[in-house]
Amino acid sequence: MAVSEQPVGIDEFLDRVRDTYARVEPHEAYEAAQTGAALLVDIRYAALRERDGLIPGALVVERNELEWRLDPRGSHRVPEATGHDLRIVVICNEGYASSLAAVSLHQLGLHRATDLVGGFQAWRAAGLPVTP
Repeated sequence: MAVSEQPVGIDEFLDRVRDTYARVEPHEAYEAAQTGAALLVDIRYAALRERDGLIPGALVVERNELEWRLDPRGSHRVPEATGHDLRIVVICNEGYASSLAAVSLHQLGLHRATDLVGGFQAWRAAGLPVTP
């Protein structure tokens, strides 16, 4: 049996995956969505969306369905999943799960996928639009 590397903790793992792509700040994500340069994808679960509201225009896809809905070659894709060059900004509640989701999308060939630093909470704190 080969000796393997010691397991890493989640904080180190997040640092490693985040080093593989450029994350975006709330105002950058807002501007990209407004100009049609990016698709915002909200992966928060229903209770958080009900409690805190929605980002207008964001596509809601819960985390457990994300890869199936955004794979341009998948049989369960959403109409917005138009190709592998699509710029996707994944948004979770605070910017942790979205980092892991973005890397998962990279593995499907969605090389421009990224996530929102600080998640929905940072979006709201930046004073960007939220609907009940």
